[in-house]
Amino acid sequence: MRGISRWFLLLLTLMTIPYGAGSAHGSGAPVSAATQECLECHAVYHPGIVADWLKSRHAATTPATALEVKGLGLKVSSPKVPDELLGTSVGCAECHTLRGEAHADTFEHNGFDIHVVVSPDDCATCHQVEREQYAHNIMSAAHANLADNALYNDLERTIMGRGAHREGKIQFSPPDALSRAEGCFSCHGTKLELTGTQWRDTDAGEMEFPVIKGWPNQGVGRVNLDGSLGSCTSCHPRHHFSMEAARKPYTCKQCHAGPDVPAYKIYSASKHGNLFAAKSDQWRFDSVPWVVGRDFTAPTCAACHISLVVDGDGAVINQRTHQMTDRLGYRLFGLIYAHPQPASPDTTVIRNKSGLPLPTDLDGTPADEFLIGPELVATRRQAMQRNCLACHGTSWVEQHFKRLDNTIAETNHNVRMATELMELIWRKKHARGPADGGSPFDEYIERRWMDTWLIYANSVRLASAMSGGGDYGVFEIGRYQLTTTIMEIDDWLDTREKIKARQK
Repeated sequence: MRGISRWFLLLLTLMTIPYGAGSAHGSGAPVSAATQECLECHAVYHPGIVADWLKSRHAATTPATALEVKGLGLKVSSPKVPDELLGTSVGCAECHTLRGEAHADTFEHNGFDIHVVVSPDDCATCHQVEREQYAHNIMSAAHANLADNALYNDLERTIMGRGAHREGKIQFSPPDALSRAEGCFSCHGTKLELTGTQWRDTDAGEMEFPVIKGWPNQGVGRVNLDGSLGSCTSCHPRHHFSMEAARKPYTCKQCHAGPDVPAYKIYSASKHGNLFAAKSDQWRFDSVPWVVGRDFTAPTCAACHISLVVDGDGAVINQRTHQMTDRLGYRLFGLIYAHPQPASPDTTVIRNKSGLPLPTDLDGTPADEFLIGPELVATRRQAMQRNCLACHGTSWVEQHFKRLDNTIAETNHNVRMATELMELIWRKKHARGPADGGSPFDEYIERRWMDTWLIYANSVRLASAMSGGGDYGVFEIGRYQLTTTIMEIDDWLDTREKIKARQK
């Protein structure tokens, strides 16, 4: 009975779905025969997906039409799109049957060879420049930057591992794969692996589907089944693939909510965030190029870091980029200190002078050969400042960055103080540190040391950078907690020393 009602709904849908229209705005494009076959079933089984796609730019236009756009409004960056794709909308088949031989999850489905996971290399068919930029982006290597870093593996074990009290101490075993997938790798990206196939009894009959380890995931450094890195849907949610969504701060909030990298919370507390909350319903998030002062009147994350932004006369302030560090000279979140951005997206190659996979030594000395130099730091800062200067005067911008430089120096100084205390604790054997073959993360006092750089110093720096200082950067989760924690570490050490002296 369930199957009969499903097929009745399918027939009803076929009589009403606007094939060829492809858009809720009535400006649709022709649909390929293959995509139409997909829609005929999935409009019943996955109506949300189909409805979302029908509202998309992909449904509303063809690559041929998109390539006719001149100037800054051009969105297709590939110089040549295959002829067979030019005349129809970018639909189900155009994405899920593309480059089938490259995808390990390609399987036969109702007469088509399709793959489940669409990768950045598929998107590069039309968006080659964006794909190439993203490959140079530290986000693209986000999976391996964690998974292939032994120090991170140890940190992950102490945060997400299964605990047990043994030999008078809480000990943690490495986390299982499912915990890892919904933990840090939810944002950093999982490694997808085809583990086999599975037969399922569906309303359309018995069908065979691939089984993919690590799926679902839309992390920025996902390792895909064609070997490519990344997920365009991290920022452009399927199946609308909305530019508007990518330009709004809620998209970045998915992974930057804190407290380790609390960018969204700080943005919400800033004047920029206040203006977004009050006025964004009057802004245009679909304009290309994006005109400051006309389409929006205060920056979002995308306006500062990614978007093509022009002034009222059409002069380019900053070009569009999918390399997220193009306007960032400094890496503000602490590992353990703020430092210049890594020179390579692959941070697993970094070694400090002690041989640890960290961009600085414990004394704050940067691993310079693996980091960008002063000239590139300055170039990237100038790019960011061009956005600032579109709304603020020179003195305003100069003083803002002067305060940021001071904040970086002050927080690095205080983190160094905390680290000196931690090193003293290790030397005095009150905790078992790396020099004695121990973990730097698995004892209570080490956690308090971690708080100084992983949570509090990060918050202070980001609050300074994003004009969200004041209460957030001081009392919410900032300077007050940073200095209090340093006092607690010092007091903890003093107490242990007094106990040790009395025992003698």
